[in-house]
Amino acid sequence: MKKKRRGMIWAIVLAAGESRRMGQPKLLLPFGRSTIIETVVQSLMESSLDGILVVLGHRGQGILDKLKNYAVETTVNPHYQRGMLSSVQWGFRKLPRDAGAALVILGDQPGVSAQTIDLIIGAFKSRDKGIVLPTYKDSGGHPLLVDIKYRREIRSLDPAVGLRSLLSRHPDDILRVEVRDTSVLQDIDNPGDYRKARTGKD
Repeated sequence: MKKKRRGMIWAIVLAAGESRRMGQPKLLLPFGRSTIIETVVQSLMESSLDGILVVLGHRGQGILDKLKNYAVETTVNPHYQRGMLSSVQWGFRKLPRDAGAALVILGDQPGVSAQTIDLIIGAFKSRDKGIVLPTYKDSGGHPLLVDIKYRREIRSLDPAVGLRSLLSRHPDDILRVEVRDTSVLQDIDNPGDYRKARTGKD
């Protein structure tokens, strides 16, 4: 018998990075009709998620200003300079008590659609697995959906390895979901990535 899923599913949006390879705050760059971070949040809002938590850090006020009219919660990671895992850890720490799982999504993944997010959520709800990993042509990507039972373990992960170490520790608890969305493998790190991501968007 499958376990009944309990608790709400929240998104943890990682938006605390310093954008060093881009040379400017990339999440505030134009994308479509708004900005990169707004596009990500809009897709999350159009999905079946129960809540959205945006983890801020470097120059967070600019992102906060853009999101003031969106139904999201925000939190500032005081340790953002330690890297992405620190924002994952901070996000899990700040989830509400009724959270049952978290969808960890990069703030620079504007191409991920609400439909793909719902496919990941649906897989989690229908199967008894604690980690759902979207794949495209067998390559794993983001967003990653993680059961709240791993909250404490995530806090102790090695920053040099990140969430990948959680996957390597629990291979039998991973549900790989093949999607048709190449965006699960794409984020925006540099000007070349940005130009490619905007193709056909404006």
